[in-house]
Amino acid sequence: MEDGLSSFWGPVTSTDWCEKNYAHSSYIAEFFNTISNVPGILLALIGLVNALRQRFEKRFSVLHISNMILAIGSMIYHATLQHMQQQGDETPMVWEMLLYFYILYSPDWHYRSTMPTFLFFYGVLYAVAHAIFRFGFGFKVHYVILCLICIPRMYKYYIYTKDVSAKRLAKLYVATLFLASLCWLSDRVFCKAISNWYFNPQGHALWHILMGFNSYFANTFLMFCRAQQREWNPKVVHFLGVFPYVKIQKPKSQ
Repeated sequence: MEDGLSSFWGPVTSTDWCEKNYAHSSYIAEFFNTISNVPGILLALIGLVNALRQRFEKRFSVLHISNMILAIGSMIYHATLQHMQQQGDETPMVWEMLLYFYILYSPDWHYRSTMPTFLFFYGVLYAVAHAIFRFGFGFKVHYVILCLICIPRMYKYYIYTKDVSAKRLAKLYVATLFLASLCWLSDRVFCKAISNWYFNPQGHALWHILMGFNSYFANTFLMFCRAQQREWNPKVVHFLGVFPYVKIQKPKSQ
């Protein structure tokens, strides 16, 4: 949403969102779309600390770190509105989905070395192709397909999980994804109308905040399911009675 104000980063070369550019600072193109990534970073950091403290498998530490990297990349993109930074936001989104694919499907994969090898080279090839061809609509279609591939496995975990608190995490995951998608679509589809409103609801910034919680709920649910597979006696407990996280009790032999 270009408004002609002077900027530190130069002309906009990336996708522009429904927020006035450089309205609050000449160094930050989209102020609210930038700072709205902070909750996602903090939530990923909390998840990382819990994964390390309880010695979960390294895959979950990498997952939380990837969430942080994605949020930081999004901050840089929205602060600059430059095409290179946009690719630095979009490519990690694909890498993150490949990591979710690995976590979801690897427990039942008979040839353990083939999946990470294939996903690694797939991620590298996509990054190179995206840098060369600069996918637009194709990136969105590809990302949605990766998400859809993960849904059947998430649903299987949900129906095989008997713990009520863990099921609530899965429901929160679905709810935040639905609300975040509505915010994203509203910001894109109704931008012209919203631009004439006295108050901009900042739909894309809300998307960032909700997706930060969405990732945390998904990660926590997957940590519970994995701990259940490993027979670590997982429980979903709540910090101050509100904030959920997984607590495990490994057998002494482990």
